[in-house]
Amino acid sequence: MTAGRRIVCGVDEAGRGPLAGPVYAAAVILDARRPVRGLDDSKRLTESARLELAVRIRSRVLAWAVASATVAEIDTLNILRASLLAMKRAIEGLAVTPQRVLVDGLYCPDVDIPAEAVVGGDASVKAISAASILAKTERDAEMVRLHQRFPAYGFDRHKGYPTPDHLEALRRLGPCAVHRASFGPVKEMLLTRSAPLQGGLFDAEGR
Repeated sequence: MTAGRRIVCGVDEAGRGPLAGPVYAAAVILDARRPVRGLDDSKRLTESARLELAVRIRSRVLAWAVASATVAEIDTLNILRASLLAMKRAIEGLAVTPQRVLVDGLYCPDVDIPAEAVVGGDASVKAISAASILAKTERDAEMVRLHQRFPAYGFDRHKGYPTPDHLEALRRLGPCAVHRASFGPVKEMLLTRSAPLQGGLFDAEGR
């Protein structure tokens, strides 16, 4: 099936910038015999296009895996290291072992496979584009699930990014258990709030 062809894996992450929620990463090995049309950087695609492509990616590629790093890991390690950890977990979760790894951005995770960082790879390397789509759609789905636990923050709309309505909710309610305490606006709020709950965070109603 792959004789005479190097098995290349594309890797990307989603969720480095938000103030809340885990960071996700995906690893994808495309199948040259079953191309996925329309692949692009997930940020250039509409939500409906991403969801449609995610279904096609899962059904047509040689292998794919999605992994994450938790809010606690983000706050402990920092967001870059947590992102690389999520990438490492995604690569190690593949059912097929790649011979080469192409990673979007400037840094590569610590894996026992030759890896290369590709700036702008999510737009120029199809396997990375596919990984960006899976990482983004999986993380968005997780933020919708977190919205069910913490509906006052609007995670289903902004996915944890520092939008004006998210920042307003943060000021009004204080951080909840899935906010990243190491990120500036959340850290500042924790310093000014006077009634911290478990771990120095607040519940969904700001109590």
